Amino acid sequence: MIASPYDEQLARIPVSEHRVDVDGTETAWWEYGPADAPVLVLVHGFRGDHHGLEPVVAQLPGFRFISPDLPGFGESATFADRPHDIDAYADWLAAFIDAVGITGPYALLGHSFGSIISSAAVARGLRPERLVLVNPIGAPALEGPRAIMTRLAVGYYRTAAALPEKAGFALLRNGAIVRVMSVTMAKTRSKSLRRWIHDQHDRYFSAFGDRDAVLEAFRASVSHDVSEYAHDIDVPTLLVAAERDDVTPIEAQHRLATLFPDATLEVIPEVGHLIHYETPGDAAGRILRFLRSGARA
Repeated sequence: MIASPYDEQLARIPVSEHRVDVDGTETAWWEYGPADAPVLVLVHGFRGDHHGLEPVVAQLPGFRFISPDLPGFGESATFADRPHDIDAYADWLAAFIDAVGITGPYALLGHSFGSIISSAAVARGLRPERLVLVNPIGAPALEGPRAIMTRLAVGYYRTAAALPEKAGFALLRNGAIVRVMSVTMAKTRSKSLRRWIHDQHDRYFSAFGDRDAVLEAFRASVSHDVSEYAHDIDVPTLLVAAERDDVTPIEAQHRLATLFPDATLEVIPEVGHLIHYETPGDAAGRILRFLRSGARA
């Protein structure tokens, strides 16, 4: 285990772990910060869990963070009677916010796959005061220059689901494949930060218990994107994009920003799809300015 560069800051923030039934799905969630602080709900990305957004939590003191593990990942159960698609996740997110008793104003932040889920939920009627999308998936993954690699990945997940259970899990959790993903996404030149990022992926990128759920969620992640929902999102929205994102190129992020009724685009230079690991302080500063710009007097 490699120590996090954000451990000292996180240690100053109180945290508690909880479980709640959300329409029949046991959901694990973590609460950071004081109970009377402004609320920010966090939705992590594909194959991750709540740990991935902790560096951003560390950089934003003064908030009450509500950070669940998505169903099928981390310590949350899978959906018992629904496929792990965007509609199911969007419904779950709205029900989760009700289940944990958030009745007053709150903001919502989604990273990567979480940006699609959060956008879909808001387009369907969820009412945060403000929406923050970090590394938003802003263009169809099955189209354009990355389509071939995406289809290879679909084949990888389909093969893992078709194999006998032991072999399928071994393929999904193969350390070499996880490391290739991590090396590809990391852009930092800091050797120590890269080692920590790889350690995070080694520890948390395979925290799931059902191969079919992973395949369903992956298909959802590459079959949808935020642009489908942008027109129907009528709350102020911040897009925190990365200049070197391999998942959604920066040109697509600029196009995405024009689709919202009220969106601001912030671009962080020299970083890719791991803003939450590599530049959480920069992202937090931009998020804080955005959230404070809408604070009530």
